[in-house]
Amino acid sequence: MSQFFRTAARPMLGSIRRSFEARLELFFDAIPDGKPFHTFPGIALAVLALALLFASAQTGFAHEFKIGDLEIGHPWSRATPTGAKVAGGYFTITNKGGTSDRLLSISSDVSDKAELHEMGVKDGVMTMRPVAGGLEIPAGGKVALAPGGYHLMFIGLKRQPKQGEKFSATLTFEKAGTVSVDFAVEGMGGGMDDHAD
Repeated sequence: MSQFFRTAARPMLGSIRRSFEARLELFFDAIPDGKPFHTFPGIALAVLALALLFASAQTGFAHEFKIGDLEIGHPWSRATPTGAKVAGGYFTITNKGGTSDRLLSISSDVSDKAELHEMGVKDGVMTMRPVAGGLEIPAGGKVALAPGGYHLMFIGLKRQPKQGEKFSATLTFEKAGTVSVDFAVEGMGGGMDDHAD
């Protein structure tokens, strides 16, 4: 769902919003001066319903967390097959401050432990390694944890994350401190999954 939203649904919602605003402006221009709005109850109700629908759609997709100068955007994971012992975790970290920070550790009730890993390619061979010393978040910068790069590994799953559920995790930063976030569980999907079991 998140891939679809990032590539198609978000621009579509923006287009719908602009179209809705234009139609709303035309509607208000069409009301004769001095004519009270309540004389058009059906249209008023429809306009109100559309406005509420659009507002709920915008907030429904919001999935961000903040601590100090750091913003954690859309933490997500994939559903895992029965018997899997690991799951990946992905999100973005934006540092709006003037000094760098560092993601030091992660813990979650969904697994025995969680580690920060980096995937890369060396001499044509895919490599995977834990990140020692934490992950730096530069001042004014943004770091993405995504399939094929930096990512979290939830190791020793205590239960299988299922699509549509959420599970909580705690991120600890060197300067900003500790923040609890919720990982939205998406479908197994295709593409490059980290640490497939």
